[in-house]
Amino acid sequence: MTFTNFTPVASLLGGILIGLASAAVLLGCGRTAGVSGILSSALSPTKGEDGAWRLLFLAGLVGGGALLALFFPGVIGAPIMGSIGRTVLAAALVGVGVEMGAGCTSGHGVCGIGRLSPRSIVATITFIATGVLTVLALHRFGGAS
Repeated sequence: MTFTNFTPVASLLGGILIGLASAAVLLGCGRTAGVSGILSSALSPTKGEDGAWRLLFLAGLVGGGALLALFFPGVIGAPIMGSIGRTVLAAALVGVGVEMGAGCTSGHGVCGIGRLSPRSIVATITFIATGVLTVLALHRFGGAS
């Protein structure tokens, strides 16, 4: 296996931006920046809760990606491997996992571990182990290359 997309500077800058964004949400709103929770609450806000920051956060994610794609074409846009049906199934399984794990990798991995939450540490280890096992199974039994 060879790694051709080794980008330590871009990765470090991206990690710093993610950390700053999650710290800003925690300090400014008193909430963790778990994207699944932000999206869920933006789609069905609780009565009396200000959801404007959630919409702005989501707009920043989409808008930031769009600007990156505009100014640096080719950076975003890895092709979808496999069929659309397989992709939809994978997305549905991720949604089920988010519900079962009470959060997503961004909420547990970035925000939860940053707060030293034992539940988030266990969840993140589980996410990573499941991903590793899935890749190994696909390479062994699924014909992935």
